[in-house]
Amino acid sequence: MAAEVGGDSGAPKKGKKSGKAHKPKKRPRIDMTPMVDLGFLLLTFFVLTTTMSTPNTMPVVVPPKITEKDKDVEPPKISEDKVITLLVSRGKIYYYAGLEKNLQVTDFSPKTGIRKILLERRAEVEANYGKDEMIVIIKMMEDAQYRDFVDILDEMAVINQKKYALVEITPEEKDIVEEYRKTMEKTL
Repeated sequence: MAAEVGGDSGAPKKGKKSGKAHKPKKRPRIDMTPMVDLGFLLLTFFVLTTTMSTPNTMPVVVPPKITEKDKDVEPPKISEDKVITLLVSRGKIYYYAGLEKNLQVTDFSPKTGIRKILLERRAEVEANYGKDEMIVIIKMMEDAQYRDFVDILDEMAVINQKKYALVEITPEEKDIVEEYRKTMEKTL
C-alpha cells in the first residue's frame, strides 16, 4: 500500500462530448513512500547522534560517615586564627574571624565583596600558618535564598578554597545579627 499523490483512474471524463474519442490525460503518479522512509531515517539519525544536555551540578565534598569506632576519637583542634565564619543572609554576608564575634557585613560584589575579604584573610593565614590552612565556616540564615547558597559556593570555587564547611547557625549568632541590623537601622 503505497502513499500516492495525483494519478488518474483512467475513466473518461464527463463533460463535452464530441465526435472524436479523447484520449484520457494521465497525471503523473508520485510515490511518497521513499520520502517518508527518508524522513524517518533522518529523524532517527539526528535523535541518536545529538548529545543530550546533562545537568550542571556543583560538586560538594562531604565527609565520610562516622562509625561506632570513630565516635570515641576526638576531632583535631583547630586554631581560631585560621577560621572565618560567614553568616549568609539575603544578598548580604555577615562575617567574623576567629571566635570573637566582631561582626562585619559585605555582599557578593566582585571587587569589594566577600571574595576580597576571603583573599585578604587567606593571605593573613598563609603568612602565619602556611598554604591551604584557612577554614571557612558557612552558615545560612533563615532569610537566605537558594541563590545566596549557590553564590557563596561559587565564591569558594572561584578562590579555590579547599577547606570549608556548611554548618547550622546558632541562636547566639542569630541574635548578634539581629542586634547588628537594629544598630545599623538606628544609624541610618
